[in-house]
Amino acid sequence: MALYVLYEHAAGYAVFSVKEFEEISMLLPQVEQSVTDLSRFNSIVKLVGFSPFKTAVAALENVNAISEGIVPDDLSVFLDSVLPKASKSNKFTLGVADAKLGAALAEALKIQCSHIGAVPEILRGIRHHFPKLVKGFSDKSAGIAQLGLGHSYSRCKVKFNVHRSDNMIIQSIALLDQLDKDINTFSMRIREWYSYHFPELVKIVPDNYLFAKVAHFVKDRKSLSQESLEGLEEIVMDSEKAQAIIDASKMSMGMDISVIDLLNIEMFAKRVVNLSEYRHQLAEYLHSKMTNVAPNLQSLIGDQVGARLISKAGSLTNLAKYPASTVQILGAEKALFRALKTKSNTPKYGLLFNSSFIGRANAKNKGRISRFLANKCSIASRIDCFTEAPNSVFGEALKQQVEDRLKFYESGEAPRKNEEVMKEAIEVAAQLNASQMSAKKKKKKKDKKRKLEEEDDANGTAADETLNDTANGNGSILEAEPEATGEPKKKKKKKKSKAAEE
Repeated sequence: MALYVLYEHAAGYAVFSVKEFEEISMLLPQVEQSVTDLSRFNSIVKLVGFSPFKTAVAALENVNAISEGIVPDDLSVFLDSVLPKASKSNKFTLGVADAKLGAALAEALKIQCSHIGAVPEILRGIRHHFPKLVKGFSDKSAGIAQLGLGHSYSRCKVKFNVHRSDNMIIQSIALLDQLDKDINTFSMRIREWYSYHFPELVKIVPDNYLFAKVAHFVKDRKSLSQESLEGLEEIVMDSEKAQAIIDASKMSMGMDISVIDLLNIEMFAKRVVNLSEYRHQLAEYLHSKMTNVAPNLQSLIGDQVGARLISKAGSLTNLAKYPASTVQILGAEKALFRALKTKSNTPKYGLLFNSSFIGRANAKNKGRISRFLANKCSIASRIDCFTEAPNSVFGEALKQQVEDRLKFYESGEAPRKNEEVMKEAIEVAAQLNASQMSAKKKKKKKDKKRKLEEEDDANGTAADETLNDTANGNGSILEAEPEATGEPKKKKKKKKSKAAEE
């Protein structure tokens, strides 16, 4: 059986024939040694055909297709022209580097492909000696082609983001979790630190953020008076609490504090307040990103749980590819493998435990509602990933289904069928898309009309300016014409309007 090897280079496609394939597969160590020696390698491998890429754009398109396991048209045409036609008497195998590409070629061209055995070593030798195996090709031109294609391929991968900025969601939720931990730690530190001076404030203001703001406002408790009541009311939003703070400061059991210590406490409290405010801004940013990227998943389980699912999966596309059983235990991998190792019960939920639906369910129904919720999350993520015009219609319908299922577990009220709910959601989504398209068309028409009006106004003002300049330059002639000919002034206005139109 003959062997042909396909090699994809940055400059084009090349096919090599391998002599005595069966003997080579038997003597693999000798092949490994002959790879570095060009004279010995030439006796094994011979170039059959080389098809260079016409442009850099064509090279990039072919490389993108090959990386995704798709057979490009250029490659299929080249292989048809170079390889012999397979028959019972003439059988051959095509060696490839990638198993996915081999499977795609076998399906598209009905060719037997292989990527194991001696094929990797032969490809290694071809890669090493490729500029010398192709006539008119040099190491310098090969390096230039590889460098240019590598840069354009990397740039394309960075720019072409099929996940619609879900990497921003991943970074945002990671930063949000880190900020929650840090703010909690810093708030406990400011509580302990400031309680040496004013211990009664902790019971009056239990909230961490408000405590830091009050500590930054009060500073030294001895400086508090009735004049500070208005400022405290603005922070605490409660007149009784503000009055209680002032009363407690007069009878406090806390120790006196020096100016330097008070200054450090004040600076630290200010930092904690700023961090808390930034955390609030980041939560709003995450909400807007989830609305744009995964609106259905957001409306089903909320911003943070949906973002954590995307972050754990790696991207929205990966989450959409997961089955519902994987989504259900996503985040509980350690418990799953521990249960498999000890042959105990596997976990019922992972990150989905943070959802409000599981918290509202009874203990015996938590596993069932978790499985149902994971199923709906899988559907919502697939809709968000593959739809062209994302909206939250399906997410609201899926959320209502989960609510109905909770009622069914509690009261036995039968929920609606999934088919009916999805049909209604599809109709609503179609109407919404149609209204959005009509709104876009109207907006385009308005913009076009406004541009035309602006252009007409600009042309009219330009014509008026030229007319005024002409009138100022030849004023005596224009004034003399009506008197000499006896024409009224209206004809003069008509002349002006004609000139303006011209």
